[in-house]
Amino acid sequence: MFAVILTVTLNAALDVTYQVSRLVPHTTHRVGEVVERPGGKGLNVSCVLAALGVPTTVTGLVGGRTGAALRARLAQAAPHATDALVPVAGTTRRTVAVVDASTGDTTMFNEPGPAVSTEEWLRFFDVYRELLDGARAVALCGSLPPGLPVGSYADLVRAARAAGVPVLLDTSGEPLRRGIAARPDLVKPNAEELAQLTGMADPTRAAHEARRRGGRAVVASSGPGGLLAVTGQGVWRAVPPERLAGNPTGAGDSAVAGLLSALVEGAPWPQRLARAVALSAATVRAATAGSFDRATYEALLPRVVVTEENKAA
Repeated sequence: MFAVILTVTLNAALDVTYQVSRLVPHTTHRVGEVVERPGGKGLNVSCVLAALGVPTTVTGLVGGRTGAALRARLAQAAPHATDALVPVAGTTRRTVAVVDASTGDTTMFNEPGPAVSTEEWLRFFDVYRELLDGARAVALCGSLPPGLPVGSYADLVRAARAAGVPVLLDTSGEPLRRGIAARPDLVKPNAEELAQLTGMADPTRAAHEARRRGGRAVVASSGPGGLLAVTGQGVWRAVPPERLAGNPTGAGDSAVAGLLSALVEGAPWPQRLARAVALSAATVRAATAGSFDRATYEALLPRVVVTEENKAA
């Protein structure tokens, strides 16, 4: 009944992407192309998983006309993903990305999410615990909408661990600080989020510190620099064989999809990291987050360089 990998997006969004020939401040622009798609980090993860052929269930909070549009776009973008999103009274937010065709750069505008009541949160939590019953892994992704306590992710981590389901946490700030103390199986910050969490600029030292604070494994992303994994089995770096130009939005979410899909297959850490890096790089070549260029992915996967730094983490 339930899918292999469950993704949670508490602050989902309808992503709107504008393509302009050149972005110039203080001027009027003619938009060449408009693309709408389901957004939010966990939804991006599920869209990539579905494209890989990995069964996935999407849950989180959506509401209003924007939420209805998001669900319709989800059905189009990932028809094989199971929609288990939970309705709320407020209206789902939008994010607007403006892509400058002359440079390839992207400028983002993120609206605030809907305020979530205590009753709505408790109703979602009941649905989440039911979905855990059939999940092989769960990804908790993105920011918290207004109204939810900063410890909400910690509660979701504890519920997953109590159900015996491996749980990945991908958030930032105080929700990450609280969530990591609940001992998620995997934490995936970027280098900046990791530095903010630990106060350490060196990524390796910071990742070890994040493990000391509760993360059983830490995979830190550094854009074109690839991934650093500090785990109980060892420390690895994985880097793409070449730097690719394009839109990096959603690349980290594709890395999460790679890590979890390889995890449920029982793949060792080097294979997990290679898949994550190849998917992340292939997303840079795609038009929108939640998608990837398959030819790029297949070409890069066998060429990702994974090196072990030491035997013990």
